[in-house]
Amino acid sequence: MSNIDEKISVAVVYNHTDEDVYEKIRRVDPAMLGFEPEYDIHVATVEEEYKALVKALRREGYKARTFNIKEDIKRLRQLVGRNAPDVIFNLVEHFHDDSELEPAVAAFFDLHGIPYTGAPPFALSLCHKKGLAKQVLLANGVPTPRFRLLKEPRIPTRHGLHYPLIVKPSRSDASMGVEAASVVHDHEQLVKQLQRVFEEFDPPILVEEFIEGRELHLGILGNDPPVILPAIEFDFSELPEEHPSIISYDAKWNPLNEVYHQVHTICPAELSRRALKKIEDVALRAYALTGCRDYARLDIRLAARNQPFVLEVNPNPDLTEGVSYMESAEAGGMTFGETLSRIVDMALERAPEPELDEEPREKELEIRIPDTLRDQVTKAPQPEPLMGEVRTV
Repeated sequence: MSNIDEKISVAVVYNHTDEDVYEKIRRVDPAMLGFEPEYDIHVATVEEEYKALVKALRREGYKARTFNIKEDIKRLRQLVGRNAPDVIFNLVEHFHDDSELEPAVAAFFDLHGIPYTGAPPFALSLCHKKGLAKQVLLANGVPTPRFRLLKEPRIPTRHGLHYPLIVKPSRSDASMGVEAASVVHDHEQLVKQLQRVFEEFDPPILVEEFIEGRELHLGILGNDPPVILPAIEFDFSELPEEHPSIISYDAKWNPLNEVYHQVHTICPAELSRRALKKIEDVALRAYALTGCRDYARLDIRLAARNQPFVLEVNPNPDLTEGVSYMESAEAGGMTFGETLSRIVDMALERAPEPELDEEPREKELEIRIPDTLRDQVTKAPQPEPLMGEVRTV
């Protein structure tokens, strides 16, 4: 952060009203799980994560605070009102329990001229619609698995895709709807999984070719130019044989499930220069094509012959300290606070120019009318007021 006398105010803005599931897990005894957990099952709650961001930003010299909008438009108006922050650290992922309204919140900040971190509304909207984002990538030569979007749980036997396939919601984030059964190997399994996903999620549902190979997460930081952070590779070697090599919802978020403790990360991933160059090239192109800004994470599969496929582009990814994106940043030599500070500074660069103080108005010219003319002006006949014609019906 720039060395200035007055601290820059930052509001870490999020939207949370439900009871935190990790708060409930605090009451669970690890000895009752039936397996030996590799990682701590007592995960930080939403509020604790955001308070950790605030604490780190304060250490970097910002005047930071959390602000929960609590699904309330009035609180949004309050946020941008008289005591609006200099910059908003935008961590809002939905509004009125609708993730499709996430871009609208960013647009609200735009309308009020307050700089905010992360992706603009266009990128948030595009990347949320996975099928549309994949079409944009394919149209511009960025490899992504071949796919079909379904509006109903029916698909012909000859659908043009090659097994194995993976079935997942096309407009959900955070691996929601992704489970071991999501990877299917024949038409019978495909139809069965489609029925299950359609019962739980709104269409369209995404069916795409499952890319056998290594799974990588690639973080990108910055705009001009964007910087590639060290890649993370996921180690699936401890998963049971019947579980496909995927990051399911449980593997990512559920510490009470054994699979959460069987998937590990390697950072930086061990990649040849040639493979890394290919991965970084497609990642940077995808970042630019989808309109991402400040920071993002790309989920990539590396197939045979080091062929990368972009699975998803994730604007405004999770920033939990030491996890995923932040694990990459730390491997790249940046502390938690330094990474957050860079993101805030990029948002501040978009702050509107301060308005100059208005020049004092010149005194109105006093027009003196000679006495000889004053009488003529006051005695001049005044025009009759114009009136519309009134008709009686």
